[in-house]
Amino acid sequence: RETPVLIDLKPSGKYYMDDLHKAGGLAPVFRELKALLNLECMTVTGRTLGQEIEDLPEPFQQNVVRPFNNPIHLGGSIAVLGGNLAGDGAIIKQSASTEELLVHTGRAVVFESIKDLATRIDDPDFDITPDDVLVMRNGGPRGAPGMPEAGYIPIPRKLAQQGVKDMVRISDARMSGTAFGTIILHASPEAAVGGPLALIRNGDMISLNVPERKLTLAVADDELELRRAVLRPAPDTEQMRGYLRLFHDHVMQAGSGCDFDFLTSGKPKKKTP
Repeated sequence: RETPVLIDLKPSGKYYMDDLHKAGGLAPVFRELKALLNLECMTVTGRTLGQEIEDLPEPFQQNVVRPFNNPIHLGGSIAVLGGNLAGDGAIIKQSASTEELLVHTGRAVVFESIKDLATRIDDPDFDITPDDVLVMRNGGPRGAPGMPEAGYIPIPRKLAQQGVKDMVRISDARMSGTAFGTIILHASPEAAVGGPLALIRNGDMISLNVPERKLTLAVADDELELRRAVLRPAPDTEQMRGYLRLFHDHVMQAGSGCDFDFLTSGKPKKKTP
């Protein structure tokens, strides 16, 4: 939260990567962030980072890299959320979100999978309003599998035609770093392993409060336990082969890096086939 967003590039700002190159590249960025850096760190030149910064070319007038005291966004570009709907954590690119939606409460509209989303999102009879919260589950490391870039849930066509540009959206998938929107990603643990997204039902109220780092499902704990008791069991992997089985048996959650457990220092939960 101490490092502000200084580079005015899309999707957080208005310029492009080529504009950053013309503005001096990373040189002005290092200069502005100097107070936050370990200046004694050695670089590949054999000199310290502090020495390299001191010898940077003289600054010139440009608008792409902001001064440290005039950032385009305070508190960093990404926020990590907690709360009963975030489980072990979820992330939001707050610098590329709509400010008015960073504190928002709306009705959950749930998609069971990437395929379900593709089937229904543009239905002209879709029951949806701009204040609703779109939830797509089973797009995570095991549920998809592979945690594809499916988290950039599109605005429903009927709302886009009305001029709606952004809505709160939640998934256990990921999305491109160039995407814009008030989108919560990497919800961990994912729905496919019984994470909080698996417990949401259409019509539940969901509250997002990015300043407080909270993502909350307004459902009582005892009701959530009842819902958990009727979740579908995990698929039997005995007949699976190849990467599909590896993902279901051994891939870790987003909060742990989506690595295979047998490639880490810990002990695998299941025997590697």
